[in-house]
Amino acid sequence: MSLNRFTIEPRHCALRYRHGVLQQVLPSGRHRRLRGQRLVVLDLRERLTQVAPQEVLTSDGVSVRVSAVVRWAVGDPIAFAEVSDEPTATAYLAAQVALRDALSTVSADELVGRGAALPTARITAATAEVARRVGAEVAEVVVKDVIVPVELRAAAAELATARRRGEAQLEAARAETAALRSLANGAKLLDAHPALARLRLVQAAPPGTRIVLGVPDAVAVSDSLDQA
Repeated sequence: MSLNRFTIEPRHCALRYRHGVLQQVLPSGRHRRLRGQRLVVLDLRERLTQVAPQEVLTSDGVSVRVSAVVRWAVGDPIAFAEVSDEPTATAYLAAQVALRDALSTVSADELVGRGAALPTARITAATAEVARRVGAEVAEVVVKDVIVPVELRAAAAELATARRRGEAQLEAARAETAALRSLANGAKLLDAHPALARLRLVQAAPPGTRIVLGVPDAVAVSDSLDQA
């Protein structure tokens, strides 16, 4: 290995300084070593930064705990190395502020109904705008958990249960009404057609039942006159 050469790993870059002055941004690969140089090597790969759970007030004053993950990478190596002493901390703070601003416009009831479905696009845009100033490119802010108070979750569960119970009772009442209407129509039909009523009686009788059919008096008298 030559002492006059050095290697920058893939998906990395290096800022070459000489006498405190930036001379060049070196990409990955083999490069010639210069006398008096100082290298600042930066990792350009995507990273994940966990935003620790924090207490945030909703629009109606309910305190909830929210956590998130920031997916980002170095976008401008020079700005990342020179603008801020802690660019990662700057992006972290921007994500915290964006989460607070987003939750301040959402009520606790909406959080219970939608879970962690917050306006992530707006949170990401607000975080990326600040992070870009220090050379970081934010790809996405993912809201992991939104934890609401236990009492609020219990109340929401009771409300959902009551709503489902009411829907079930309403459906049962509709079915009973339809059945009664069908029975009433059937009774009217049987009253209007006695022969149909007798036929329905025969059909409803269990197997093995002895059925005796009575003959109307008018029919019996008519039969007697014919025989005479």
